[in-house]
Amino acid sequence: MTTTVLSRPTTTPRPRGATLAGTGTLLRFMLRRDRIRLPAWTLGLTLLMTYFATALDSMVSSPSDLEGLTAFTGSPAGALFGGPGFGFDDLTVERFLAGQYGLYVAIGAGLMGLLTVVRHTRAEERSGRAELVRANVVGRHAQLTAALIFGAVMSVVVAVLIGAVMAGRGYDTAGSLLFGASVGAVGVVFAGIAAVTVQLSEYPRAASGTAGALLGAAFVLRGLGDMAAVQGSGPSWLSWLSPIGWSQQTAPYVLDRWWPLGLSLAFAAAATAAAYTLSGRRDLGAGLVPPRPGPPRAAGWLAGPFTLALRLHRANLIGWSAALLVAGLAYGSFTQPLIDGFADAPEQMVAVMGGRDNMLAGYLGVMALTMALAVAVYAVLAAHLLRTEENEGRTEPVLATGVSRPAWLGGHVAVVAAGVPWLLLVAGLGMGIGTAASTGDAGLAGDVLLGHLAFTPAVWLVLSAAALLYAAVPRWLPVIWVAPAWGLVAGYFAPVLDLPGSLVRLSPFEHIGRYPLERISAVAILVLALLTGLLTWTAVTMFRRRDVTGGP
Repeated sequence: MTTTVLSRPTTTPRPRGATLAGTGTLLRFMLRRDRIRLPAWTLGLTLLMTYFATALDSMVSSPSDLEGLTAFTGSPAGALFGGPGFGFDDLTVERFLAGQYGLYVAIGAGLMGLLTVVRHTRAEERSGRAELVRANVVGRHAQLTAALIFGAVMSVVVAVLIGAVMAGRGYDTAGSLLFGASVGAVGVVFAGIAAVTVQLSEYPRAASGTAGALLGAAFVLRGLGDMAAVQGSGPSWLSWLSPIGWSQQTAPYVLDRWWPLGLSLAFAAAATAAAYTLSGRRDLGAGLVPPRPGPPRAAGWLAGPFTLALRLHRANLIGWSAALLVAGLAYGSFTQPLIDGFADAPEQMVAVMGGRDNMLAGYLGVMALTMALAVAVYAVLAAHLLRTEENEGRTEPVLATGVSRPAWLGGHVAVVAAGVPWLLLVAGLGMGIGTAASTGDAGLAGDVLLGHLAFTPAVWLVLSAAALLYAAVPRWLPVIWVAPAWGLVAGYFAPVLDLPGSLVRLSPFEHIGRYPLERISAVAILVLALLTGLLTWTAVTMFRRRDVTGGP
């Protein structure tokens, strides 16, 4: 007689590292894929800081120059555009660099961190590549982990390079290393924030837009808190609610405090833990906030390419309208205090505002340029939507109908082009109302509005150049970011950095005229409008001659 023994099925325990399997391989893939993007970000931010340091060294030739800087940085305007101004009562070049220009490098590091994480997580899921990768021996959290490590590596590289550059210029080594670390900490924090936002929406633009909005909120909170600290009254504690503020509170070259960076690291760790938790509660490719289901049948007004483009750009246009209106009201309401703060600034900085005799008109002109650059960013992002529609396979089905290529591309360009003057109008309206309330002169509202609208052709030219890049060589579309970036450098730093006029005139924004400080050039408007038409026509022609991708 035989006896058969039946054993219970056993469950093989899952290895602890199973959810992270393949992280190293994915990290190598990311390094390979971003072999150009990584040095562009890290070296770009380092060179920007080097340029600021070199220009400031050439600008400051005597102790009296530093005294002039002190008068500016100790004002509410200096706090809003720079920081709390630690050690500015005994100002040195390195303290001014860390306390004023360091803010903008830190913002760049934040953008680097959030865009890197979105690019290698949510964008990969949206394109379908993440699903193919997960079909191999790859853990659930490997993609997110590799992206966070990659973002942290980029931030560390920026920190080391900036610290080395500052120390190499003869500045205090400990302060230089702390300053570099404070910049890198912002990148780490916003990489963690992006790791959370990519779990919420299934769309990369929504994830990066949410993280970018939080970066903007961090800038605003820091600015309001620092202004209150300089004035000696108000909610100065707001600075401590901002990750940018934590980095500035380290006070390099003055107090050399490392402990505020502990807040940055703790926040990044908490955001990362939250991201892992949220990631385990959603399906691959989905978001925790599901998209709202649409009607079963499209409305009749969506039958044409123009109206379809309007529907696709509607949400972005509404969001930008609200943001620019609030920004205009905020900056307009600070008109009088900012002008008072700039009154004792060095000549190079006053030159940006149009001179001491034209401070009010100069400030209004500078803010019109600022809003125009912001609208140019909207136009560039809208142009990237064209590439997204094509890469995700939605362009080809539309073109398979009776919609022609010129109509499809022209519809998108026309919608964005119509949105440009609208956004400038909204921004100018907010700025005009805030300025009138701050100065008590209601007549300035009309001048502010006209000064904003005058930049419409310059933004149109950037849009048409973006459309041409998309139509001819889509993978070169990111090059268009040079246009608003150079517009910022030429508009804000040309007098300070003593840039040659030939380089400044490469920016289309420098030909219009900053009204009400300068006359609006009708010739420049006409030339820019003609160039816009020429580039748009060329874009349509080039788009008809190339293949359209059918999807990922």
